[in-house]
Amino acid sequence: MKNKTIAYFFGLCCVTDILSNTFGISILHSIAKPLLMPSLMLLLVMETGPVKDKRFLLMLLGLFFGWLGDVLLMFETMQPIFFILGLVGFLIGHLFYIFYFRQIASVITLTKKGNLFFILPVAIYVVVLLYLLFPSLGALKIPVTVYAVVLSAMLCMALWLYYKIDFQIALLFIVGATCFVISDSVLAINKFYQSFPAAGFIIMSTYCLAQYLIVRGAIKVHQNKFDGKEAIG
Repeated sequence: MKNKTIAYFFGLCCVTDILSNTFGISILHSIAKPLLMPSLMLLLVMETGPVKDKRFLLMLLGLFFGWLGDVLLMFETMQPIFFILGLVGFLIGHLFYIFYFRQIASVITLTKKGNLFFILPVAIYVVVLLYLLFPSLGALKIPVTVYAVVLSAMLCMALWLYYKIDFQIALLFIVGATCFVISDSVLAINKFYQSFPAAGFIIMSTYCLAQYLIVRGAIKVHQNKFDGKEAIG
């Protein structure tokens, strides 16, 4: 029951932040957004029990840097440097997710062979998006490009899990990573290419869903307590 309460609290924070963005209620945004990642971190800790390992720490660090990115981006209207700092926070968070996905793939094995065909559509998407954004990026060309490459690598690693772990768990990571790409793509398009009214709603709803699904996948991994000796499938 306590864990469900934490999940409901996260959902409440998500709805509050989305509504605050939609209706321009800055005080609610200032309260709700910094609580998003801590509530997911708490949910992860409570759901996985007392046994922790390196993989658990990687996921926790990914969430922490997501929280740091959230907080830093709240100040970008005051100083543009906070956008870069927030970008760095999320970039580091994505790196920890990549390390996490690699770690669980090495200890949870399947018999089917993987391939790398899914990299091509992701690469094409990123190239097209950067092509659209480049004329408006100015001095941010390099940092945005680096971020886009790391974000796409995170999605590719999540897709790779389809060949490595149980499908239901992999699906949580894949949909979560895809939602992250959608959220950041809409943010970039709205900021650098063409702003549109529904952008804030799409950005935050897909972002919240992304983080929640990734955490749910991690909870399932750690609840099953895979030790590297067993295979799924």
